[in-house]
Amino acid sequence: MKNLKPTKNLQINHDRLEKRLRDLAKIGQIEETGVCRLTLSKEDKEAVLQVEQWMKEAGLTTRIDSFGNLIGQWKGGDDTEPILLVGSHIDSQPYGGQFDGTIGVIGAIEAIQTMREQGFQPEKTIEVIAFSDEEGCRFDKGLFGSRGIIGQLEEGELDREDVDGITRRQALLDFGCNLEEMEQDVYPEGRIGSFLEMHIEQGPILDRLNQPVGLVTGISGPLWLTVELKGFAGHAGSVPMSYRQDALVATAEIITKLRELATEDPNAPTVATVGKIEAFPNSRNIIPENVRFTIDLRDIDMDRRRRIEKKLFEAIDEICERHQVTKTIRVDTESDARYCATEIMDDIRAAGKALFTEPLPEMMSGPFHDALAMSSICDYGMIFVRCKDGISHNPKESARYDDISLGTELLYRTMLLRSGAKKE
Repeated sequence: MKNLKPTKNLQINHDRLEKRLRDLAKIGQIEETGVCRLTLSKEDKEAVLQVEQWMKEAGLTTRIDSFGNLIGQWKGGDDTEPILLVGSHIDSQPYGGQFDGTIGVIGAIEAIQTMREQGFQPEKTIEVIAFSDEEGCRFDKGLFGSRGIIGQLEEGELDREDVDGITRRQALLDFGCNLEEMEQDVYPEGRIGSFLEMHIEQGPILDRLNQPVGLVTGISGPLWLTVELKGFAGHAGSVPMSYRQDALVATAEIITKLRELATEDPNAPTVATVGKIEAFPNSRNIIPENVRFTIDLRDIDMDRRRRIEKKLFEAIDEICERHQVTKTIRVDTESDARYCATEIMDDIRAAGKALFTEPLPEMMSGPFHDALAMSSICDYGMIFVRCKDGISHNPKESARYDDISLGTELLYRTMLLRSGAKKE
């Protein structure tokens, strides 16, 4: 595949885009290039207020809703038409990078500001959104803001606690949200016509292809589980091995089995991760009695993912019985794979054809995004921007500002098509 090269000068303002991204990265900065900006934290609030100011500079009317989402609106010529929603998120992992989510929000604001400067007026109303808690790391449940506005929150979500025992309800109140307005902040059915999201790839494909941007064709279906095993504590020096009910040994066997299942087909894009483990009493010379750990399983092929799920649950039953430990399994997130709308992909391709010398590379997304939630109520499309070595959720996450500008220009030209914008 030949490298993409722009055939036209960019309309978006590269310097303004880069400066805003650099300024945003200073809020919650860790190490030289990392970011820790947990959802509903004081750093998140500072970032939201800063991004809100940039929205206002772009001519948007802004509000922060009861879910913690920041929304900026540009009313179109016919506000009765279903709206075009564009954006991503600005919250981060506790040990994250500065480009994950942020380029989709700041890029959308830049596209809006460029549309105004170029004298365009959209026929459809456009809203730019910075979703609250896409990451899900603080309360072990992600896509909160995007699921909130479409009425898909689950029972008990506001009672989830972080590691300090703070509930999501309290965090929202401390953030300044009015929880009594949640019902009215759900968008009416049919109000959102389509959703666009630009994001770093968080994978190595574009980097290996040496391509700056790409077209996303769909998102893999994620399954998130929290598993808790309960055994029996005892003295590490006196309880014979055959008598033990060691919850941590059982956990280790489950983790090994999970990896075995996920790698059965070396050509499949299946991925599985245990990223969090908590052991009790967590002492050198006590047999672990309780262990809680997370499972993250993803695949674009839902039949294959469900086969792996079945084998995994059967293995957990067998391992727990053999080690005489009991289990509790909580499903935190479960979603089918979602494919991008053909019409939106065609618009992105058309925008790409007008901008580049070659067709856009096309790929699936392994990570899920706010687009995954939005796909359940409207058509969606995504643009990926190259990130170095595919590194993400890490302070070493890196993207070229030139690539981000190309992605933003592609987003801008797609928004012109999707909104029916015309010169005033």
